[in-house]
Amino acid sequence: MTKTDSFTIRNAHEDEFASIGKLLVSVYTRLDGFPTINEQPKYYSMLANIGDITRFPGVEILVAVTESHHIAGAVVYFGDMQYYGSGGAATKERNAAGFRLLGVRPENRGLGIGKALSEACIEKARLGHVNQVIIHSTQAMRVAWKMYWRLGFRRSTDLDFMQEDLAVYGFRLDLNE
Repeated sequence: MTKTDSFTIRNAHEDEFASIGKLLVSVYTRLDGFPTINEQPKYYSMLANIGDITRFPGVEILVAVTESHHIAGAVVYFGDMQYYGSGGAATKERNAAGFRLLGVRPENRGLGIGKALSEACIEKARLGHVNQVIIHSTQAMRVAWKMYWRLGFRRSTDLDFMQEDLAVYGFRLDLNE
């Protein structure tokens, strides 16, 4: 668990999964240029039912909780890439961990929550003794790319794939550097 002046990063509780799903759906539907619910209903169903993903070994949902006990952001951490659930080659990566489905409530942006959730995932990967962390992003999420680059991630085109009509871009953080 990580604590800052305004929020705490911890594992989500099962009774929070529904509200985390609502948060993620809300965040992703607001992304300019991202597919709508009508365009990719299966994707949004997965977000709405995000707790289901924790049935896989090594999969955890981390949340940023404010001092007033509101969930300000969430991310899914994958200690084993076979459960990562993306297209492309990422699920075949070995000695790797990953995170995806990062979302921060609009009213909580600018507080470092996305960075703190990302750093918590990176720390979990280090503790898991893997060599790399893999993530994906899209053009609609390009604002986060600067943060990923500052954290040490580099574009990895071998991890790119198409999610229906959406280009998804891979990034890799080498933990051995």
